[in-house]
Formats: sequence, C-alpha cells, structure tokens
Amino acid sequence: MPMPSTPALTHRQISMFRTVMLHGNLSRAAEAANSSQPTLSRELARLEQLLGFALFDRVRGRLQPTARALALMQEVERSFIGLEHIGQRARELRTLGGTRLRLACLPALAHGLVPHALLALARLAPQAQVGVHPLESPWLEQALSEQRFEVGLSEALEAPAGVQGQDLLQANEVAVLPQEHRLCARRVLTPQDFEGERFISLAVNDPYRTAIDQLFALQGVQRIQALETDSAVAICAMVRQGLGVAIVNPLTALECAGNGMVVRPLSVPLPFRVSLLLPNMNAPHPLRDELVKALQESSRALLARLQSAPA
Repeated sequence: MPMPSTPALTHRQISMFRTVMLHGNLSRAAEAANSSQPTLSRELARLEQLLGFALFDRVRGRLQPTARALALMQEVERSFIGLEHIGQRARELRTLGGTRLRLACLPALAHGLVPHALLALARLAPQAQVGVHPLESPWLEQALSEQRFEVGLSEALEAPAGVQGQDLLQANEVAVLPQEHRLCARRVLTPQDFEGERFISLAVNDPYRTAIDQLFALQGVQRIQALETDSAVAICAMVRQGLGVAIVNPLTALECAGNGMVVRPLSVPLPFRVSLLLPNMNAPHPLRDELVKALQESSRALLARLQSAPA
C-alpha cells in the first residue's frame, strides 16, 4: 500500500503557526503578523487539514496547543534559527564588508579560554571584529565542516571532513572542592579520597562523565551522585555552595578558583585536550592567522598558570 504523500505546506502557513505559538492567542499573533484574526484562523484550519491532525484545542475561546503542535514547533524553530543565521550573516556582509571573524567553540571554552585569546588578539589586531558562537558537539563539528566558521575549538580527537585539526592544549582534569572541605588538606587527591563523598557529575552523555565513572568503577569507589548538569561552570557554582565535590576541566576550574572553591590535582591522569579546527576555505579571513596566534599564546599562558598553581 503506497504511503500518503507529504502535505504541500507553505512558508506562510508555517510562519503563521509559529506566530500563534509564540504569542499565545490570535489577537496578539494577528497584530505581530500584520494580519487579521479571520485570516489567521483560515490559515490554521488549512494547515490542520493538510497535516491531518489538530494543532490547537479551543478551550473557552482560547487556543491550547496540542502535544503534536509542541513537537512540530521544535522542528519549526530549528528551521527559523537557520534562517536567522543566514539573515545575520547577510547583514554582516552588507554592513561590515565580511570582516567579522566567526569563532565556534564548546561552551566551556567560551568561558575558560576564548576571553584570554580575545585579549591577546586585541593587542595583535586592535581592528579585529569577532563573533563567538558556543555550540555543543557534534553540531560544532558539523558547522565547521560546512565552512560556516573560520576557526573552531573542540575536544574532538579527529577533525571533521573539510577541516584541518591541530593540538592546541593538553592537560588533565582536576578536582574542585568547597573551601572548608576536609580534602582541601591534601595536596593531591586519589580516587579513594572520594569514597562516600557527595559528587556533582556532568551529564550522562558527556564523554568526561564516562571516563570519570569508569575510573571510580575500576577503583571500586562508591560516591553519592545526587546532582548532575551539562555545565562545568554550573558544577563549580554548586561546589562553592558546599553541595558536593567534583572533577572538571582545568580551564573552567582555573577561572572559577577562589571565592569558596579550591582546586586540587588528581593522582590518576584524566586527559583534557583542546583542538584547533580550521576549515579548508578557499579564501580564509585575513585576520584568521592572528586569531590562531592569539589562541596559541593564550593556551601556553594558561598551561603555565596550571603548572604553577599551588596544590
């Protein structure tokens, strides 16, 4: 039996659906779309007919989005975000002559490395204009492979297609502790030191979470894992509040050290690596080399700070 054909949706219908979802009712949506409520109602009814399911429940004159509408909105937002990026890039090309450097990086690196590099770049090229775009993996690597950014910073071991990769920084993960914690008395922490401790973890799908969990499992160490988050910065904030101990990347730890949080090295190495990714563009940005130099200079300085940090 043949599958039903895909509905012939129009951008106008999807745009009006998005407007209603964002504004919550027909009156505000019609005003935002510079249209009328009857027109919006007709377009929504046509869209529901094409899709074959209801998008809204009409409850006492108000529109309540259905579960299917909420799921559809997620896909619509992805599409509109892409269009907004295109529009933003077009505006940059018009108003800046294409001079803005585009740097994509993991969120943790936007906090722990990039600001230092931008300061170094300001000395090397005061006229440089830079857009910093934090992205999670694998969307970061995909965007670089699509040549959407001039420079990338990743923790991936291999460069994606169409991108040259080189090591930028190699160090080890570190422990972070509340300032008054008993383990602060130790200069270096072993896995056994974490036995029975309240431990704040990275998210389950994070590769560093996997490596940390494997380390403790091999050592037979049992922790109390009550909290977890995607963000190393958030982990450090929780540690400051005395909610537990943790292991995070050394750059974030270095930026967050002090103000109630202590950093300690580990006796067992957990490698942390940052790679510099350069898309194979036909005509690289004229200031890309200066940004690369700034990143390399800042990485060396951060490594020196890590090595000299008191235990």
